[in-house]
Order: sequence, then structure tokens, then C-alpha cells
Amino acid sequence: MKRTQQILLSAIVGLSSSALVMAQGPGARKGGPPRIVLSVTSTAWPDGGEVPMVNAGRGGNKSPAFEFHWMQGTEPAAAPEALQTYAVIFHDIENSTNKTTTDTLHWSAFNIPGSAKGLPEALGAGDLADGTRNGPGIANRGGNPGAYFGPGAGPGPFHHYVFEFYALDTKLNLPANTTREDLIKAMDGHVIGKAAYVGRFHAPPQ
Repeated sequence: MKRTQQILLSAIVGLSSSALVMAQGPGARKGGPPRIVLSVTSTAWPDGGEVPMVNAGRGGNKSPAFEFHWMQGTEPAAAPEALQTYAVIFHDIENSTNKTTTDTLHWSAFNIPGSAKGLPEALGAGDLADGTRNGPGIANRGGNPGAYFGPGAGPGPFHHYVFEFYALDTKLNLPANTTREDLIKAMDGHVIGKAAYVGRFHAPPQ
């Protein structure tokens, strides 16, 4: 009787193991290397911290410097071979435009070279020598060249401003006066890395 119970127990364990493998799918395995991901840092303020006046639209209105990092787990890694360009979309997620779910786009830039290690402080306006193109945002309204436009929330609750960085396997064939919607549509299907950096801002009380 004891021998029969042992045989039945072994059979149940074997069936359970087979079911687990089937549930995980063909080729599934544990302990594989972590994927390579994009990370962004800045010395202007800590991620999630308060944006200084030098980077605010109400102040110096200088774009902050950023550094791009590729990581595999906790270790630095080489950028993917497919990397061609970076893009950045900077928006105020606290605002809604015309009673819609669309928030306020402050600035965007695309075709930042894939060889770039980051963005310098006080990035210039319009098309830059390295191929970077300033795109839609507050500054390019009325036919003006695209440029960084920093946080401008008035006194009161903090607004949260998000820089979204995209690593792309292509160069975007878009004009500087493209729309936010067309920029996102052109990136769709080409994103091989993404990172975000957040800043909080409100104007000092009067």
C-alpha cells in the first residue's frame, strides 16, 4: 500500500511539473539575463524634485542637462545596435486643454543622434547642427521656431512636469511644425527604450 502511494505521488508531481512548463509557454525559462533598458539622470534637480527657477518658464527658461544611460539590471550596458535617434516630449500633466484629456505640451525634440550621451543645458532653438530638431510645443506657436519652454504654473498646488525620453530605431522624417499626434504616430513601432524624468513646479507666492 505504501509503495502504491509513493507511485501515485510521483505521478502527480510529474503531471504538475508538466502543466507548469506548458503554462509558461514553449521556450520559457527562469533566470535569463535582464533586458537592456534606458535610464535618464540630471544634475538640475533630483527625479521628482522641484524645478529650479533657472529651468522655469517664469525664470531663466534654460532647458536642463540630461544624461542617457543604458542598463542591464544594475550594470551599465552598451546601447542597442538598432539605436538611431532619441526624442523627448515634455508636458504638464496637471493641465487639460479645452476640457479634453489632452494635457499641455511644453516642448518636444526629435532626431537627437543615437550617439548622444545626453542633452546639454540651454539647448538651442530650431534645427541644431547635430540634426536635433525642436518640434511642437509652446514656443513654436505662431510660426516661431521650436524651443524649450519651461514650467510656468502660478502660485498654488505644484504641477507635475514629465520629460518622456524615447530611444528609436529610426530617424523621423517630420517637419519641425509637426503635431504632437503625428510625432507619436511616427514613433509608434520604433521604440526600443523609454525613460521618464519628473519635476514639480509652482511660482512663489506673491
